[in-house]
Amino acid sequence: MNERKLSSFSKGVTGSYEAILAIPFVGGSIVLMSGWQALSLAFTLHIIVLFISLYARTSALPSIMGIIASIAGYIPVIGWFFHAVAMVVLLTSAYSDHKQAKAEPKLEE
Repeated sequence: MNERKLSSFSKGVTGSYEAILAIPFVGGSIVLMSGWQALSLAFTLHIIVLFISLYARTSALPSIMGIIASIAGYIPVIGWFFHAVAMVVLLTSAYSDHKQAKAEPKLEE
């Protein structure tokens, strides 16, 4: 798997996780029932994806937005807004990375 595909996949996974957390009342319930561990998990995943993005030389901004969303998630309405923004940015970047990975020429071994 090349680096851009890995970056695309990891951003897609974290973007999907953010989508779940951005659902009004559902995301809040998940966060509260997990004792805020859902935000710690999101924070950790975004740090990992940040390193993958830096390694693959793709945009790191979506992971930074996810990190901010994980921190802002402790504030109810503001957290929801940041999760929604992070979801859009992550999924858009995942799609962009996927398109770029498909456009790269394949090397014959």
